[in-house]
Amino acid sequence: MTDEACRPGPDMGRFLDLIREYGSQFTDDESTTPEEIERLTVDEELSDIERAVYLLSSGQDIQGTSVVANLPVLMRQNPAETLRRVLPKIREVLHVAGVEMQLTAAVSFLTVLQEESVSIHTYSHSFLHIILQNLEHRDAGVSNAWLETLLAVIEALPKETIRHEILNPLVSKAQLSQTLQSRLVSCKIMGKLANKFEAHIIKREILPLVKSLCQDVEYEVRICMCRQLEHIAQGIGTELTKTVVLPELVELARDEGSSVRLAAFETLVNLLDMFDADDRSQTVLPLVKSFCEKSFKADESILVSLSFHLGKLCNGLYGIFTPEQHLRFLEFYKKLSTLGLQQENGHNDNQLQLQTLEQEKKYISVRKNCAYNFPAMIVFVDPKNFHLELYSIFFCLCHDPEVPVRYTMAISFYEVAKLLNSGVYTIHKELVTLLQDESLEVLDALVGHLPEILELMTSGGENSGSESKLLSIPDLIPALTTAEQRAATSLKWRTHEKLLQKYACLPHIISSDQIYYRFLHRMLTIILTNNVLPVQKAAARTLCVYLRYNRKQEQRHEVIQKLIEQLGQGKSYWNRLRFLDTCEFIMELFSKSFFCKYFFLPVLELTHDPVANVRMKLCYLLPKVKSTLKIPTDKHLLQQLELCIRKLLCQEKDKDVLTIVKRTVLELDRMEMSVDAFQKRFYENDLLDQEKERQEHLLLEMEQLEKEKQQSEGRSTSINDKMFEKKRRDSKTSSVLAKSITLSVPGSSSGTSAGKDDKKSKLVRSQSFSTQALHPKYSNIDKCPNKSSATGYTSSVSGMGKSCMLSFSDDSFRTHSTGNSGNTAFPSSSSSRNLFNSADQKNNGNKERQSRKMSIKNRKSNS
Repeated sequence: MTDEACRPGPDMGRFLDLIREYGSQFTDDESTTPEEIERLTVDEELSDIERAVYLLSSGQDIQGTSVVANLPVLMRQNPAETLRRVLPKIREVLHVAGVEMQLTAAVSFLTVLQEESVSIHTYSHSFLHIILQNLEHRDAGVSNAWLETLLAVIEALPKETIRHEILNPLVSKAQLSQTLQSRLVSCKIMGKLANKFEAHIIKREILPLVKSLCQDVEYEVRICMCRQLEHIAQGIGTELTKTVVLPELVELARDEGSSVRLAAFETLVNLLDMFDADDRSQTVLPLVKSFCEKSFKADESILVSLSFHLGKLCNGLYGIFTPEQHLRFLEFYKKLSTLGLQQENGHNDNQLQLQTLEQEKKYISVRKNCAYNFPAMIVFVDPKNFHLELYSIFFCLCHDPEVPVRYTMAISFYEVAKLLNSGVYTIHKELVTLLQDESLEVLDALVGHLPEILELMTSGGENSGSESKLLSIPDLIPALTTAEQRAATSLKWRTHEKLLQKYACLPHIISSDQIYYRFLHRMLTIILTNNVLPVQKAAARTLCVYLRYNRKQEQRHEVIQKLIEQLGQGKSYWNRLRFLDTCEFIMELFSKSFFCKYFFLPVLELTHDPVANVRMKLCYLLPKVKSTLKIPTDKHLLQQLELCIRKLLCQEKDKDVLTIVKRTVLELDRMEMSVDAFQKRFYENDLLDQEKERQEHLLLEMEQLEKEKQQSEGRSTSINDKMFEKKRRDSKTSSVLAKSITLSVPGSSSGTSAGKDDKKSKLVRSQSFSTQALHPKYSNIDKCPNKSSATGYTSSVSGMGKSCMLSFSDDSFRTHSTGNSGNTAFPSSSSSRNLFNSADQKNNGNKERQSRKMSIKNRKSNS
């Protein structure tokens, strides 16, 4: 623990200053006289029950409160004596107890019920009467605490007990002659009782009380009863709801008190599913329309409630809306979504008024509720119409100046993306905006479903074209990197950890090269430089996932080498500890053979680490390391493992490490080695490992296929480019020759010279093409003569040269000859003759050079 953690806070510091300043007064006070100390002293030989009875009888209030708080413990230890001796004393004390003891008793009684220390029959006999007596305490907080306890008890009590002990007294407690607090308590109890009895009992005994309380003279009672009508409706069913509850709600919706009307509106919205189409269109819809029209003229708190329930309301009444009503409610939602922003945007500069802070908070709450309801409004307008009807509102909410609004949009972003399906690409810019939001709370809310969102973004519905998906990637990757960097520079390491964990999904989203160059090395940097252990572990696991799906062997080897050199062989012992963490993730994600091939020996090297903590962590890891071995394939690695353990046993000087080594040796001895062949006991693990190994081999095969494909595409591209260039040059030459043929007389000197120049140009083109456009499999043509013997050299070279050139000319020039078949100036035979002539000249030159070399060799041998 740091010094700052041990240092007292400002409040504690002030408290200590008061003690120092007034310490003498505390010691000289009359309450600390010897007589008082003697009175507060308790005999240590008393049992827990006797001590509790003594403190409740003659102790101070704080001592009595302590006994009441300890009641659940006494009930667990000795329930019979506690009920017989302690509980009656508590009942006596509560009559005159203060607020603190009353609240403590309510909590303790509820704890005893939840722990089931006694049977429910015993509990109702001993505790229920005390709870009912304190329900009408003059302090509202105490009364509510006991009421919460009673409502929890009602869930567990049998029907007969509820009827005799609670329902029958409730009739008198709900009368108008009773206190306001008594009538409020009665409302909440009736809402709870509605689910405990049959419909006919509720109709006969509870509904008359409900009607009476709905017409109470106090608006607080009407509000409370109105909010309980939802629970009562669920208990009595749809028929009685339609005939009894709905008329009461209609009357309450027209109440003179705005708070009562608001409660009635919220209850109507929550009960929409219980009303049929006629009730919705003839009764509910007119009330809702009237309520919405008057909302802007009323208090802003009504707008807050209305905006919260608007999504449920619109979808609940969707089937009965006319097109005009549908449009009206949509416009109402749009108006609420920008409430309070007009002045900021400068739309009402002439009517600019100073808003109170309370108003601004309510406007923010309204826009936040609109953001909460945005998925419901997409369903209301149909996802196909999103871009036309709601995109502008979506844009405004994602760019709202207040963090709570953007936070709510970030939470609901995944729901929006799911609803849009094939049109999800339309909100890609807003995803980038939220990823780059200045508030880390918004980023943290978005990260929760980031893998699912990215999956939808890059491989959305069937109608989203691949072109739009590819275009969405370039600005998404910078946004992801920016989000990680902002989280890294903040003090909210949990957000950073969460982000790194979610980034493990990227191999399914973007290409291997993009991950390698933009994210993989960043993960390694975090492991090496970050100071928060959970963040380092999250980065290590994500790096292993990236390595698992990397499709280039060269890159994989580079990363493995860096892990071994910078972590496993790093100068800091902290880095070497993280190397062992990384190896655990490697064993989890990769096959056993992969770990043994690259990491087994580097891990064993840490047995010689100078830091005891590293050796200790390695010892804990050794059983997992041994489980990666297969016999007899990895027999040599098993020998290395046993050798390292022997060295640890013999040479280890640290006592703690040696203790763990001995414990690890026993565990390793009990382990059963897996063999190359499948075993029944390891069948599932072997199957899983085999699947990992198969996927790793598949990555290698895919890499090889991609290389071959790229090579073939490169060759075809180069050949096509050169053939196109040759055609272009031939077309220019043909036009020149055509002019020369028309202007010159056959047999003249000018024509002869032009023909010679033309032959030379064709010869040069054929030679250059034949040397540049050779396929790699013909690259050994020039080496053919070296393989022949000295005696048959001339004939073999000429034959091989002609055959090689013939095959190449047939493959390469066939397109050229057919493409220019209409040109009389360049018959195909001339190009082939020129090609053969050039080949013969090359072969003759090679013969002469080879004969000179042989003659020199013969002279040397003779000498």
